[in-house]
Amino acid sequence: MAIADLYTSGEHRRNLAHFAALATLASVDGEVSTEEKLLLDRFATKLDITQSEYKEVLKKENKYPIEAPLDSEKRLERLYDLFRIIYSDHEMDPEEKILVKKYAIGLGFNGEKADKVIERSVQIFGGKLDFEDYLYLVKK
Repeated sequence: MAIADLYTSGEHRRNLAHFAALATLASVDGEVSTEEKLLLDRFATKLDITQSEYKEVLKKENKYPIEAPLDSEKRLERLYDLFRIIYSDHEMDPEEKILVKKYAIGLGFNGEKADKVIERSVQIFGGKLDFEDYLYLVKK
């Protein structure tokens, strides 16, 4: 097996874990809305998630651990994706807020930094924000 194959495999595993976190967040209120389903479909395509992996991830038991990127910009990109799922219905439920904080900590933010990034994200996030704008505003 080539080293490139190992890297691709590891990258795919990280993408799958990220997709699993997105799916968990989308279903935290008991069901996946039409808007959330559309976003999950787009993320599945973007992250090269197969149909069988998609079905497996949507099962109630989520067996994929959070894998924290070393790059802080990648961590913010993962949170940005989560906020897109959260705000697909234009509001953040208390369950979603708890889950996004756990995910932020799992990504490597300490509790205080996670609170700050989440609070700032909630203030600025309107559902149609480009990642570059989000990154600029959160890092401010």
